[in-house]
Amino acid sequence: MKDPRVRKLAEVLVDYSTRVQPGDVVLISSAGLETLPLVKEIYALCLERGAKYVEYEFNVPDLNRYFYNIASGEQLTYFPEHKLEFMKQVDVYIGLTASDNSMVMAQANQATMIAWSKLVRPIIDQRVKHTRWVITRFPTQAAAQEARMSLDEYEQYLFDACCMDWEEESRKQDALKVLMDAADRVRIKSSDTDLTFSIKGLNGIKCDGRLNIPDGEVFTAPVRESVEGYITYNCPTVYQGKEFNNIRLEFQKGKIVKATSPGMDDALNRILDTDEGARYVGEFAVGVNPRITVPMRNILFDEKIFGSIHFTPGQCYDEADNGNKSAVHWDMVKILTGDGELWFDDQLVQKDGRFVHEALLGLNP
Repeated sequence: MKDPRVRKLAEVLVDYSTRVQPGDVVLISSAGLETLPLVKEIYALCLERGAKYVEYEFNVPDLNRYFYNIASGEQLTYFPEHKLEFMKQVDVYIGLTASDNSMVMAQANQATMIAWSKLVRPIIDQRVKHTRWVITRFPTQAAAQEARMSLDEYEQYLFDACCMDWEEESRKQDALKVLMDAADRVRIKSSDTDLTFSIKGLNGIKCDGRLNIPDGEVFTAPVRESVEGYITYNCPTVYQGKEFNNIRLEFQKGKIVKATSPGMDDALNRILDTDEGARYVGEFAVGVNPRITVPMRNILFDEKIFGSIHFTPGQCYDEADNGNKSAVHWDMVKILTGDGELWFDDQLVQKDGRFVHEALLGLNP
């Protein structure tokens, strides 16, 4: 029996997020085979909307693990030119993930993972800069377990967070963008956190369902060398197949000079030593999705938690370009609900996870 919520999610992805048009070339890329019900709905909708060609591909993360552990030096330096050439033809990219094991890469060779990510970066850059793209998740038993929910509970949580009135949410985000555009200094103050930086001259960007589903954040970037102080993240984060908790970063002149995570210091610092840009921050964002309230160990959701911020070591986005370049882009999330203040210049914008600035009250659930 078809689940009507799957069709609704497909309509959000095809009609709102990527706006598939007659004549488009579409690539549906799935990590995990359990996305098949959603792939079917997306594929049919793209054809109905007049796309001239719809390609679909499935990859299995466990096979990627074999590559990282076995590949020779020659295999790790072979650039898949055919993938880049096809990506240059793509107008719309829809990326899906159905995780059956978030730790599949936990014991994979980290050095080869880093080397491969650097090698194929041009393909990702082509997709990000030259296609109408969106990424989402599909519910699985494993993802539900990570979120500490039953599958039924997780499915409802996911579909509620994804299938919103995104045009209305976009209008609500306007006020936060206006304040962010006008701000110079930002301060985040909470338990074991006192962080200051400038965002002067860097635009605030609304994330209103065009690139991520679920969505719900407004982001910019810090002036690269302006970050001072320290932050402790209270949301678990999974990166390169490893879970990190209570990451604490200390900054001087924008650079991470000390990084710790209980029991994971070495793994954390190896990632931050990937390249020079990995120890600088490429993104600062405020989460505003009213239907995402608890960590799920899934960054596509966790970075949108209402009452959270994320402060991201690594690559910046072109839309808010502070000049930081890196093969790393690691969204680390701090939830301010119940404990935290967010200031723009001398204005208290948010306290304990709820907006208190008069212009932003409409964003509160």
